[in-house]
Amino acid sequence: MKLLQPHPPPYDPLTWVKQPLHERGRMVCEAWALQGYGTPFGAYAIHAFKVVLYIGAWLFFCSFTPGLGGMSSIGRWWLSPIAFQKAILWSMLFEGLGLGCGSGPLTGRYFPPFGGFLYFLRPGTTKLPFFPGLPVLGGTRRTWLDVALYAALLVLLVQVLVAPALEPSLLVAIVLLVPVVGLADRTIFLALRAEYYWTMTVCFAFATNWIAGAKAVQLALWFWAGFSKLNHHFPSVVCVMTSNSPVLRFGWLRRRMYRSYPDDLRPSKLAEWMAHAGTALELGVPVVLLLSRGGPSLVVGMVLMLLLHGYITSNVPMGVPIDWNFAVVYGAFALFWAHPEVTLAALGPAPLTLFLALMLVALPLAGNLFPGHFSFLLAMRYYAGNWAYGIWLFRGDSYRKLDKLTKSAAWVFDQLGRFYDRSTAVGLFGKVMSFRLMHLHGRGLPVLLPRAVERLEGYEYVDGEIIAGLVLGWNFGDGHLHREQLLQAVQAQCGFEEGELRCIFVESQPLGRSTMGYRIVDAKSGLVEAGKLDVGELRQRQPWAAV
Repeated sequence: MKLLQPHPPPYDPLTWVKQPLHERGRMVCEAWALQGYGTPFGAYAIHAFKVVLYIGAWLFFCSFTPGLGGMSSIGRWWLSPIAFQKAILWSMLFEGLGLGCGSGPLTGRYFPPFGGFLYFLRPGTTKLPFFPGLPVLGGTRRTWLDVALYAALLVLLVQVLVAPALEPSLLVAIVLLVPVVGLADRTIFLALRAEYYWTMTVCFAFATNWIAGAKAVQLALWFWAGFSKLNHHFPSVVCVMTSNSPVLRFGWLRRRMYRSYPDDLRPSKLAEWMAHAGTALELGVPVVLLLSRGGPSLVVGMVLMLLLHGYITSNVPMGVPIDWNFAVVYGAFALFWAHPEVTLAALGPAPLTLFLALMLVALPLAGNLFPGHFSFLLAMRYYAGNWAYGIWLFRGDSYRKLDKLTKSAAWVFDQLGRFYDRSTAVGLFGKVMSFRLMHLHGRGLPVLLPRAVERLEGYEYVDGEIIAGLVLGWNFGDGHLHREQLLQAVQAQCGFEEGELRCIFVESQPLGRSTMGYRIVDAKSGLVEAGKLDVGELRQRQPWAAV
């Protein structure tokens, strides 16, 4: 069981949880700076096994195509076009089952370690329709029709994966069914990582030269991920990620991430430099690969790409998008290294070009300008630190009302109780607070929490990410999954009294503006307060300080 024991925080968790916000925040942030989440080694082993499963299943599906699938000859076939296509389609299935991003103990899932199909195939579970109230598909509880649509998508994906060649009719059926499933539940649309895998599949089905279309998707992914980091949020991400890295376990380095540990936990000059270098690298990769036609420039682009994703993967960031990083790296080799002669000019036809312009240019740009209206995933604002988020505050044991919901996961401390005593569970779960506070956007919480509730000690503090995973069956950093729409669906089923459940919803900082909007909402009575947080002011605060 030592493999499952988290690194204990340098304080008594049962005493810590009774402290006022200022003291609680200071203690947990100091602990994160040197310990990170305190993840037990066994948790990393689980995610490593998941990667082996992910790659092994791809080999299995490739074996249905003559000449593919054998490990002894993988060097001959691994960059073949159909092998890449099957990797993308398998990745969509893997994510859609809930086995990819957002699964496992590093995302607050302990037992069971995933949601996904355990919810999406179960009538009565809570869902978030794209258009609430839409006839047939617009309800907030999953129907048998919702289940059938999702199951049909799974069947289609399996069919195309076990076929010797990709059947065009199956590809078209998948392309058409994904948005229908998304209308019924946008959680599933995001879980499929549709902005990447579905858009790629559209290229497979309709592009004159699908490799050109796939290149466009991959280039957009890198570019917008870098573009979204052109702000003051990303240095905090570097601090938090380095402090949590299973590789960079050097106390001296972790201290150097901050201006003056433990008194000043704002990002140091080193962290800011690393953030700028990472942003430049993420922007540089698509530029070099776009302009390269082979030769030394292509080698440079591939080396930069490997440095980028190698660093991300080695840090095992919260949310654990490891499988996704493997897919992106493989895509770089299968598209750019194997086919440097294919340019975006070969894309065609015009309707597809227009579709890709919408998905790869207009939507990400709108998502940066008006982030309150778009998922950060669709806007390709990956791991930039500038995220919408929510905090759910349950008075006393009112969280037990969530037991009225149809779901496959128990309350988070009930899950942890299978493995740990109360003190260990509180110490581990309490680190989630520091993860939020230490990002720039979280420094507004010391101001907002006292406005939401009088005494935090009388409330169970739960990050919205945990609630989304518990109620919806999937979570991956999208704060829009656990804002008012989910709160209303939960309230309709659970009936919280006024003051029993208060939520704080904070939006991302829009491009070109210096504030982030926030709302404090009561589950029963509705909006309590709304306003804006000044990002410049947040930069001057310590993570736990109100002023």
